[in-house]
Amino acid sequence: SQKGKTSVCFRALCCKGPPPPRPEYDLVCIGLTGSGKTSLLSQLCSESPENIVATTGFSIKAVPFQNAILNVKELGGANNIRKYWSRYYQGSQGVIFVLDSASSEDDLETARNELHSALQHPQLCTLPFLILANHQDKPAARSVQEMHQFFSPGNHLTWCMLCTLFLWQIYHPKGLLNNGKSYVGCGLSARCGEGMCLCIVAS
Repeated sequence: SQKGKTSVCFRALCCKGPPPPRPEYDLVCIGLTGSGKTSLLSQLCSESPENIVATTGFSIKAVPFQNAILNVKELGGANNIRKYWSRYYQGSQGVIFVLDSASSEDDLETARNELHSALQHPQLCTLPFLILANHQDKPAARSVQEMHQFFSPGNHLTWCMLCTLFLWQIYHPKGLLNNGKSYVGCGLSARCGEGMCLCIVAS
């Protein structure tokens, strides 16, 4: 009967229960002022690009994906703030380092020193890193290959390069978090072989 069918459907819906909670991961996002950290996170959160102001201290955004939520702590990149970065590293499960591909040689050198310092920090040295070569649309932007060569931290690390302008994919020790869907993500890679695996992604 119709009543019986309705009862079966009702029980099926009620007994199914809520979907399991998505796992959450805590990330820290660092890079010099002007590299595009705030704009990147605003885009990932589908926020309006209007009225974006550079982060002077730190901010936290929850970036939702289909299979996970990334709690990203963005740290300001000004010279007087970078010396305090390490105070906010504790509890991080991954690192996003954002670079300005079109910045000056002096700024690139500063960014490289900060990156190598982060790679050697005891609270970060075993974590997966994403190195994002941002501002690839600018005329003075260096290629991903040039950025890869300039920022290479040495032979003890294994590098993995992704070269995409509009689609980034998230990699994590527990697998591909966004299942390759065509929405914006980021290229956070887990360890590869015996060394740390780093992804460098163009945007």
